[in-house]
Amino acid sequence: MKILIVDDNKENRILLDALLRGHGFETAIAENGKDALQELKEKSIDLVISDILMPVMDGFQLCWTIKSDEELRLIPIIIYTATYTGPQDEAFAMKIGADRFILKPCDPEIFIKVVRDVMEADRQQDGTVKPLPAGEEEVLKLYNERLVRKLEQKMLRAEFEIKKRQEAEEALKESEEKLRRITASAQDAIIMIDDQGKVSFWNEAAERIFGYSGPEIMKKDLHAVLASQQNYEAYHKNYPRFKETGQGPFLDKISELTGKKKDGTEFPIELSLSGVEIRGKWHGIGIVRDITYRKRIEAEQKAMEKKIQQNQRIEAIGTLAGGIAHDFNNLLSAIIGFTELSLDTVEKGSVMDDNLNEVHIAANRAKELVKQILTVSRQSDEAVKPTRIDIIAEEVLKLIRSSIPATIEIRQNIESDSLIMGNASRVHQILMNLCTNAAYAMEKEGGVLKVGLKDVTIQDAGPLSDFELKPGEYVELTVSDTGAGIPPEVMGSIFEPYFTTKPPGEGTGMGLALVHGIVKSYGGKIAVESELEKGTVFTIHLPITQKCNEVSPYISEELPSGRERILFVDDETSIVRMSSKILEKLGYSVTIKTSSKEALELFRVKPDEFDLVITDMNMPHITGDALSAELMKIRPDIPVILCTGYSKKISDQVVREVGIKALVYKPVVRSDLAKTVRKILDEARVFAQSNLK
Repeated sequence: MKILIVDDNKENRILLDALLRGHGFETAIAENGKDALQELKEKSIDLVISDILMPVMDGFQLCWTIKSDEELRLIPIIIYTATYTGPQDEAFAMKIGADRFILKPCDPEIFIKVVRDVMEADRQQDGTVKPLPAGEEEVLKLYNERLVRKLEQKMLRAEFEIKKRQEAEEALKESEEKLRRITASAQDAIIMIDDQGKVSFWNEAAERIFGYSGPEIMKKDLHAVLASQQNYEAYHKNYPRFKETGQGPFLDKISELTGKKKDGTEFPIELSLSGVEIRGKWHGIGIVRDITYRKRIEAEQKAMEKKIQQNQRIEAIGTLAGGIAHDFNNLLSAIIGFTELSLDTVEKGSVMDDNLNEVHIAANRAKELVKQILTVSRQSDEAVKPTRIDIIAEEVLKLIRSSIPATIEIRQNIESDSLIMGNASRVHQILMNLCTNAAYAMEKEGGVLKVGLKDVTIQDAGPLSDFELKPGEYVELTVSDTGAGIPPEVMGSIFEPYFTTKPPGEGTGMGLALVHGIVKSYGGKIAVESELEKGTVFTIHLPITQKCNEVSPYISEELPSGRERILFVDDETSIVRMSSKILEKLGYSVTIKTSSKEALELFRVKPDEFDLVITDMNMPHITGDALSAELMKIRPDIPVILCTGYSKKISDQVVREVGIKALVYKPVVRSDLAKTVRKILDEARVFAQSNLK
């Protein structure tokens, strides 16, 4: 079925054509009644849909002409109009032969239904048309009346549109005046660029920020105030698209660029560029802010954030290390405990005795190793005590690997596991500062960061006289880089507080001063050698307090024993087996449980059958501190020893507050367990006797 659309409005024709084609109809197009008649003569048309007011021949004339033509009168016509002066319009349309009269706009579904109804009715008729109810003279009279009214209505609409346009122009003038006042008082530069890429507006803030007056900058390209030629070229290259669509580089987002003042000074700016259509042409409106002060503040904040992030990374490592330490200490408890039990049964001096002694020594080293890792990761223990540098050095190198460029190679030569009298967190600070400075020196060109650690013996001052070191055993720590080197003129100031060669916001000048202070407080010395374009080497000597390989072999000793009854609770089967054997060998009667729930139920049933409870801290269902609290609710005088591999929520103070008698850290060696158990039981007996009196 083919439908002829007659309308002088292009948009109306396109919309109606799309609607009809979308529902399976073929279409033909005419812009007025005269063209429509030509289409009807040349093509086979099944339905005509016509507007009324059109040039050359309107819709009423077209309808009358079709219905008066013997060859065309059977074609149904729908009048589809937006100009409606009353029901007389529809009556007249029907009088001259129109099949339907529809007002614009019409719901698409209703419109298509009307079209289908008209075409269905046309198919069902017998080929005749009912005669017109009035003669030609009456029709012409009514036609003139309808047409005059519609033209009057159209004129009224035109007058209304003119009035609206005048009001809009007045409002625009008022808005322009308001805009002028706003832009004059704005603190940010407001710049407008016309469709040729030239500056067309320049407010007072722009004059202040860039130094150009309005007349000086007007009609100049944007690059006059952009220091980066690359940014300008990107903008200029895409300008045709910007003119066509209002979209282009920097649009609808805030970009940080480099501005250029009239005197050539470059400074950071923030540009927000938007597209706007003015009188049919696209213009760019840019808001420019001088962010020099903000950048300085941001640089300082970044330096602070970097320090905070370092602390957070260390804290995260501490959390991870804590979880690993708990499981590892459980394993070490079993290894040390069963080794000590075996050492008591083998022949002294035998191969088995020697082998077990080596196992015992290695397990104790591992025990100290876990303690060191936890100390470094927590950075909480400020006490000065024997400290291994090698563990801390390896940890620092792992940390900085993720924060320095891949062009920097890290090499380490750790040959010493000796201990110094120091603090793990302070040693960590020494290494972090030296390695960070070395990485900074190689940040642009890349290079090699070397960290060395070895034991040295100083017998006399000799070449180390500048260090003023006493003869003895020392750990020598070296941190070197292949960077640009330190200028000779500043070498004497590098350890002074607040002295830095870094740009503002990138350094506090406290790093090397802090390193110097820590090394000096530990009785050591720091020296530096540097050569321009070759690199720098920092050398630190710290006195050794103990060699790590000086671990004493296992020596069997007489341990305190007893005959009391002990409830031992731990979710690790190997630990309860090992601990029960140690305690039973010492004479105690031991009941073991690997479930805290089962232990609590047993104690509820038989609270008086135990003289002491030893429980692990980290267990499923009920933790050790919670279990202890429940046991003491049932029997307040029951002494409890709490064991832990590692727990952030438990400490000696917390233990005392909840009434636990002792806190023991895993791995627990046999002698420590025996002495702690005996001590707590004796204290409980003395307390009970004093209460009886």
